[in-house]
Amino acid sequence: MSSLIPPPIIALAGWHLCASLVAFIAYAIDKRAARAGRRRTSERTLLLIGLAGGWPGALLAQRLVRHKSSKKSFQVRFRISVAASVAFTLALLHAASRYAYSPLG
Repeated sequence: MSSLIPPPIIALAGWHLCASLVAFIAYAIDKRAARAGRRRTSERTLLLIGLAGGWPGALLAQRLVRHKSSKKSFQVRFRISVAASVAFTLALLHAASRYAYSPLG
């Protein structure tokens, strides 16, 4: 019996969920460090986590924790990384759908 949701989509959703959780935690830790005057997480690291699929969690943290939400230069780079992540995800889904429905797959 075949699943209603193909395994590659389930795997991709799981990856984004885990990456989003990591992103949310990273933003929260960085916000706490900023308030305490401790060593911070680099913006590059925060952007890379978002680029790797964690951007929904990063966006949620920006809204709930109110971290990195008003820094314009970061927001421009964040939006570019979101667009790149979405484009890559769509390309993966397209490739997976072509493989799933090919006569050889």
